[in-house]
Amino acid sequence: MSITAKIHIQHERLSLVPTLRTLDDISIRVITQGTTNPGVQVFPYLIEHEDRALLERMLDDDPTVKSYELIDWTENTGIYYIENTPETKLISSVVTDVNGFLAHTETKGEGWLVSLLLPDRDALNTIWEFSNENGISLDIIEIYGNNDTGGTSSYGLTDEQKAALTLAHEKGYFGEPREVSLNEVAEELGLSSTAMSGRLRRGMRNLIGATLVEAETED
Repeated sequence: MSITAKIHIQHERLSLVPTLRTLDDISIRVITQGTTNPGVQVFPYLIEHEDRALLERMLDDDPTVKSYELIDWTENTGIYYIENTPETKLISSVVTDVNGFLAHTETKGEGWLVSLLLPDRDALNTIWEFSNENGISLDIIEIYGNNDTGGTSSYGLTDEQKAALTLAHEKGYFGEPREVSLNEVAEELGLSSTAMSGRLRRGMRNLIGATLVEAETED
């Protein structure tokens, strides 16, 4: 039975981790591609940071970045194609080897939070063994069978995004007419309205990407 696994991986030479550990208030997500070539070293990333010039200086100094190309920059968010150096630690190759798929990959803490679609638990064990052999710390956060009816899916959401969306829904923020303001919802989580807006926006984007977009692809 196929499974979905959410894992958190850490290593000082994982892609973009040196930049992640240097800059505050940075959020990075790998833009999901339909196929993954095991030998590919170039990936599209969506990076959120308020200072583009500082970000690119860090990319210039990042030992995991061989080269990068800016595709678009809008409102503190850039889309980059980034080529990794040969020394960069990646799990994408082993995921492809076991016929798996990286459904969602984003930074969390000083590492990467990854949602994997895998054919079975043996595939996950192979990824764990690969990580162990390469000194990559791998923590399994949750696993559920894709045929289970009782399992709870994360749909690519971080715990923070899930909490924000749930609270906003419970308080009537998504109601018509709206029953509560963004400021009121943000105050309950101790966030600014800007931070709350960003968290809701990213959460809805991830939710749509994990449900509607995947459903259309399957059809």
